Amino acid sequence: MRLRQRRCVPSCSSFHIIDEDEVYWRRKKGNEELAWPHNSAHVISQLAQCFTNAMVGPRSWLGGFFSRSSNKRHGSCKFHDYPLTPLQDKRLRRLKERLQVPFDETRPDHQEALRALWNAAFPNIVLQGLISEQWKEMGWQGPNPSTDFRGCGFISLENLLFFARTYPASFHRLLFKCDGKRATWEYPFAVAGINVTFMLIQMLDLYSARPRCLPGVNFVKLLGEDEEAFDVLYCIAFEMMDAQWLAMHASYMEFNEVLQVTRTQLERELSLEDIHRIQDLPAYNLLYQ
Repeated sequence: MRLRQRRCVPSCSSFHIIDEDEVYWRRKKGNEELAWPHNSAHVISQLAQCFTNAMVGPRSWLGGFFSRSSNKRHGSCKFHDYPLTPLQDKRLRRLKERLQVPFDETRPDHQEALRALWNAAFPNIVLQGLISEQWKEMGWQGPNPSTDFRGCGFISLENLLFFARTYPASFHRLLFKCDGKRATWEYPFAVAGINVTFMLIQMLDLYSARPRCLPGVNFVKLLGEDEEAFDVLYCIAFEMMDAQWLAMHASYMEFNEVLQVTRTQLERELSLEDIHRIQDLPAYNLLYQ
């Protein structure tokens, strides 16, 4: 069964402004765009494969880009030793433990989480199975979503499910590409969501003993105030990414640029002095429940 696309009215999120240095960066990165075939079905398959490969392997174009970008930022950081409260330390360790859980398609709780994601996305459509062509409608690479979790693991599914349950209006607006003038070839929603998780892990330096840059340090403070700070930040980042996609009039070849601009803006917001709760981030206003 093919799902129908919903017609939606553009909202104000399509009018976000990109500053001059981001526009300059976008132009300079033009030589990194990918060449795509003209066959439409093959384009979609290759697009999803490209987004998934972004998170695995040293030669991945997006993963490699984040690695170089992260190393450059960390080299200039001065936050190498700062005290954590017992609560901050506990929640940071718990978040790191979540990063170590791979997706296991044989685990009943992982299977149930995947079914719950489908039901949240398409409540009126019966899922035929955990391996089904239906999953492509959500933007997975193929009929088996478990193959797309390489590199991020179970937390990327948790993020998507949290988004769907906590901010269902925002989730469905992005899933069905309701806002603004969309590109002919859009980013695949689910696999793009995995890349947002990967971007946040890199940006917040969560694989280090503790974050070494100001955005990461401030995030740990937010985590001390709200144990769901990472999951909420994921929802914010996904909304920011889609808003930038629209503002840049982007297409599939520019996804890496859009994600980098999103990261830059999110780093700036996390570096603001008056951010004490995750809800204080300016981009939090993009979310709708």
